[in-house]
Amino acid sequence: MPDATPLLELRGITKRFPGVLANDAVDFDVAVGEVHALLGENGAGKSTLMKVLYGLYRPDEGEVRLHGAPSGIATPAHAIEAGVAMIHQHFMLVPTLTVAENVALGLSSNGLLLDTSEVAERILELSTRYGLHVDPSAYVWQLAVGERQRVEIIKALYRDCRLLILDEPTAVLTPIEVDELFVTLRTMATDGVGLIFISHKLDEVLALADRITVMRDGRVTGETAPSATSRVRPSGSANWPRRNSSDHGVGWTRASSARTASTSPSPMGRSVTSEAVLRGATTVITPHRPGSPS
Repeated sequence: MPDATPLLELRGITKRFPGVLANDAVDFDVAVGEVHALLGENGAGKSTLMKVLYGLYRPDEGEVRLHGAPSGIATPAHAIEAGVAMIHQHFMLVPTLTVAENVALGLSSNGLLLDTSEVAERILELSTRYGLHVDPSAYVWQLAVGERQRVEIIKALYRDCRLLILDEPTAVLTPIEVDELFVTLRTMATDGVGLIFISHKLDEVLALADRITVMRDGRVTGETAPSATSRVRPSGSANWPRRNSSDHGVGWTRASSARTASTSPSPMGRSVTSEAVLRGATTVITPHRPGSPS
């Protein structure tokens, strides 16, 4: 019988800043091999919660547990040792070093770089396994944004991470790169890696996640699975919700007999209604073009 103990448990996490309650008694968990999306508008408290998990912030209240035991994470170094990695919106790479040198940074206890030829060999193995094609000898400053993100993921895999946090990872990617990223993340999940996907883009969350938690004003307002929502596909988009060139500029809103929830525009021209994923079978997602009535 498989172990039902969650890979991660956040229990009652509260984080305060002067004049701001960023997280208010938040509960959140991730199973082994699960993609758990954290959905909400900017300022909902998503990134703050993950920075608590990663050791960048200390919680004022609450507990972080890994594999059923207190994590003891107090710094990012502790998080990495515990198998937790985080890919920030702004990448943590040194432009003047090669891909292999960036991956090797921090791995040696004596302060010296590891043999980069061995590191490069392992990078190529990971690249092949997860579709993260990148040249280990290339300098980071030579890479496109999408390639730099691949380097960050390779860094996490090289360190044998078992839980990966991705903070708005699609914000800097082209539509094709988004599709490639999703294939990579699904392969990682198949290999047992737990994934936390932070986003405010409803269509991408529905396409990728096994489970969705919605945050608003520092609190969890609900949880569901994509299979528990009903969606109406736009004509000509048989592969929805995968992004394709025919549906640029089309947003998604909730249609129901009740009053429509408020929406906020996303950078990709989509309209995000966090509450829409919490209505279960009564929710219908319908195409909505900017400027038309909700």
